Amino acid sequence: METHGDRFAALWGAHRAYVVDLAFRMLGDIAEAEDVAQEAFLRLSRARADELDNVRGWLTVVTGRLCLDTMGSARARREQPGDPQLLNSAVSPDLDPADRVTLDDRVQSALAMVLQRLNPPERVAFILHDAFALPFEEIATILGRPPGTCRQLARRARAKIAGAAAGPTIGAADRAALGADPGIDAVDRATASTHRAILDRFIAACSGGDLDALLTVLAPDAWGSATFVAGSLPTPPDTRSAPDVASNLLRYFGSGATLVSHPAPGTVGVLAYHNRLLYGILVLTVRGDRVAGVEAVVDPTIPLV
Repeated sequence: METHGDRFAALWGAHRAYVVDLAFRMLGDIAEAEDVAQEAFLRLSRARADELDNVRGWLTVVTGRLCLDTMGSARARREQPGDPQLLNSAVSPDLDPADRVTLDDRVQSALAMVLQRLNPPERVAFILHDAFALPFEEIATILGRPPGTCRQLARRARAKIAGAAAGPTIGAADRAALGADPGIDAVDRATASTHRAILDRFIAACSGGDLDALLTVLAPDAWGSATFVAGSLPTPPDTRSAPDVASNLLRYFGSGATLVSHPAPGTVGVLAYHNRLLYGILVLTVRGDRVAGVEAVVDPTIPLV
């Protein structure tokens, strides 16, 4: 007979990667995201069985509210965003991609930078709808506001992001990554939803060390390439088959890693953390509903044990 502990462990394995990713996209800080995930699952362990018809939906609501509380606490402490010059240097098109990893937790995308311009409700509405494809009716439950108001919050957030991306300190590639287009409402939501689903499957498979699941995400002819930062190790040869790519991914980004989604110009990006230290960036090339290619930048100086 399945015990409460067994069921909780299964739910933890099935949903933790999603919850951490969701919290990271709203908070932009891996430590805070992992803390929010811990609290969300603590509340899940205390929830009644009749509250859990849709566990992922329940966790999404709780995580959204916890993130709102976290953002509110930061504002109450009058915390300020990091040095704008540091953030600008992190997204500079002149910066070698390998060097971005060495910035560790200071690595920021253009999206992370402009999210600082949004108030907490705008940020939650924008991330949940545009990044996680939640309908405004569900977002309304989290924010405690009518769906129409949530729609306006997301629209206002897009306008602020478009305005920030139009500034002179952000390059064209970063504007493309943000989708900073006056016609953003006409963006192909189906493609965004497909990318979101692929990211969820990819992150869950890697984090869970599940080779079979990872092979269902990768195209049969998937390729992989890796670069070690600052020439710390010789560049390994490219990999040209799904089994080999999957094996390498699980070697460096399997169980023990915390993976979160991250915007990357023209493709889909993932950040890899260990003990809350950034040690890898993955850029996925998507073809249809599969990952056709993986480009990895890895910092081997971060111990993974």
